[in-house]
Amino acid sequence: MQQGSLLALWLQADAVGRATALALLLMSVAAWVLIGWKWRQLRRVDRDIARAVPAFWAASDLILGRQALAALDREAVLVPLLDAARAEVPAGTLQAEGRAESQITRRLRDALHSGLARLQAGQVVLASIGSTAPFVGLFGTVWGIYRALAGLAGPSGTPGIGQVAGPIGEALLMTAAGIAVAVPAVLAYNAFGKRVAASEAELEGFAFDLRELVLGHPVAEDD
Repeated sequence: MQQGSLLALWLQADAVGRATALALLLMSVAAWVLIGWKWRQLRRVDRDIARAVPAFWAASDLILGRQALAALDREAVLVPLLDAARAEVPAGTLQAEGRAESQITRRLRDALHSGLARLQAGQVVLASIGSTAPFVGLFGTVWGIYRALAGLAGPSGTPGIGQVAGPIGEALLMTAAGIAVAVPAVLAYNAFGKRVAASEAELEGFAFDLRELVLGHPVAEDD
């Protein structure tokens, strides 16, 4: 077995070093799974908004407009806004109090927040991985250096390079692994944050237009 190889370092590591390495591995896998899922989700949302909103406004009435939205809104971020704008408020409830404009605004706001919460799902995990992975790697580094210092004296009481090389290599590798895990997570978090903000602006504009449409247009009854 080649000295300094990953397998050799794994076999030479103690329980703490292996646990730290496994923690970094799990964080890396979780980050890349989230990156793939979020990229696909936000890409679909961008396409849905770009195609569904023009199709909705091209419809002749709200019923056909909803059908156009439902056919193209694969991530279901637009249809809930329309349903919220057209929802009937039960009489005799606090929801029915106040002006119609306020009621529609409240329902649209709730639907918008619900949709944005789905778009932001996973962002906290990416941010947490990006901020904590370097410290996990640093812990592994500190532990590896401690083991190296503890092994400076060989069995005969003289320093032994064999007792030092493994822990030092493990320590350096932990630092590199922590950075390697953190960098993609941070970059993805920032990139996805911009895309979520762009989608939020589009959804807010659509919600505002729906509010104006519903206030000036009687809600059609579904047959």
